Amino acid sequence: MTTVNVQGIDLGIESFGADDGPLVLLAGGTTMLSWPDALCERLVAGGRRVVRYDLRDSGESTTADPLAPAYTLRDLAADAAALVDALGGGPAHLAGIGVGGMVAQVAALDHPGAFSALTLAGTRAVAPGPPDDDLPDHDAAAMRRLFARTTPDWGDREAVADFAAAGARILGDDPAAARALAARIWDRTPGTAPPVQMANQLGMVFSRLDCAPRWRERLPALKVPTLVVHGLENLFFPVADGEAIARAIPGARLLVLPEAATAIPAAAVPQVADAMLALG
Repeated sequence: MTTVNVQGIDLGIESFGADDGPLVLLAGGTTMLSWPDALCERLVAGGRRVVRYDLRDSGESTTADPLAPAYTLRDLAADAAALVDALGGGPAHLAGIGVGGMVAQVAALDHPGAFSALTLAGTRAVAPGPPDDDLPDHDAAAMRRLFARTTPDWGDREAVADFAAAGARILGDDPAAARALAARIWDRTPGTAPPVQMANQLGMVFSRLDCAPRWRERLPALKVPTLVVHGLENLFFPVADGEAIARAIPGARLLVLPEAATAIPAAAVPQVADAMLALG
């Protein structure tokens, strides 16, 4: 792991594979660990150079004020394009998961020359907040249960891991995997200041971003091969969100994972990796 400076900020990255392989850039959601190690390794076995990275205000990337970000969604999109240039591997296959999938959509639209393919996992085509009338909102019952919980002491590693495991049970993800992931994120977070830890664990930075202008209406202009991956059991971004993206992007392939929710489960890694490799 290291950092790369782009646009005056440092982005935490982790590289896998030989430097001369075709580049697959994995945008975190919000930290790079949203992309499973096993997926990175399988892409490398397929001959790719893989770089996963932390969005601003998360992981090893520059941390300023997670509760009041002084940048926009389009700045995060520009970060992705600038990172490809800095890594010297363009055009790259860009993949984004969750909020990183929103970054990836805007990046591919705003910087088409930087990217040769696009993978969008567990995301939607409108910013945080009320969705369009034809799109589903977050599952109401699950959201009530999530927000009814007492927040942990963000400076207590075990309490944070317990909190993540409980949230995974509500959302239909693997609690043990969520616990382990939360502990790894906690360990990588710079300092134990509660706002910083909370931002890393929950992606709170993204909910406060300026995400204007809308980009959903621009999706038909995308010209790169696109894979849309979505868990059938995703209660946060229901599968209809993924279906809408796949309909909007010409030629996009929709891969629905029957037993997945918000995360990519270990059992689905081979299928997802093979579908990504098939994009070229």
